[in-house]
Order: sequence, then structure tokens, then C-alpha cells
Amino acid sequence: MGEQRQRYNEEFKKQTVKYIQEQTKTLSDVAEDLNIPKSTLSQWMTKYRQFDQESVNHPEKIRNLEQTLRANEAEQRRKDREIEDLKEELAILKKALHIFSKEKN
Repeated sequence: MGEQRQRYNEEFKKQTVKYIQEQTKTLSDVAEDLNIPKSTLSQWMTKYRQFDQESVNHPEKIRNLEQTLRANEAEQRRKDREIEDLKEELAILKKALHIFSKEKN
């Protein structure tokens, strides 16, 4: 007789994919650890993978995150300079308004 196939519920599949994403092990290693065929895990990864749960252990992802961080910091510095310039302009306008609104004797 043939071997009976193991059935897994949706929650188990999602949790397994999350576990895989959090590991630094290869998919083959995880498949061996869980005693589930690698092809099955690959199918689950395709269906349930959520990229916000990816680990940050790949050099390319680290470079992309660093680049994004540098861009965000540059944008923040630009905005800070703009705010300071606007504050200075506002102070000048307030002084000018005060000077020109005084009644002349």
C-alpha cells in the first residue's frame, strides 16, 4: 500500500514560513529539521511569504537598508535647514511688521 500523505492546516503553514524567514539556515536544512519535503516548503514560501519578516542577514539587503537610511537622513537634514530658514524669515517679518506698525510722532 502507498504511504499516506501528511496534511497541514493553514496556520501551521504560515507559522512554518515565518520560522523559515527568521532562520539563517538554508531551506534544505529546515526541511530536514522539520521532516517536510523541501519542495513542499518552497510551495509554502511562495504562497505565504511576507517580506517584512525577512531577516537582515543578506549583504544586499543590508546595503539597501543603509542606502535608504542615508537618503532619509539627508532628507531630514534638508527639511531641518528649510525649517530653520523659515523660522529666520518669520522672525525678520515679525520685526519688520513691528517697526512699520508703530505710529509716527
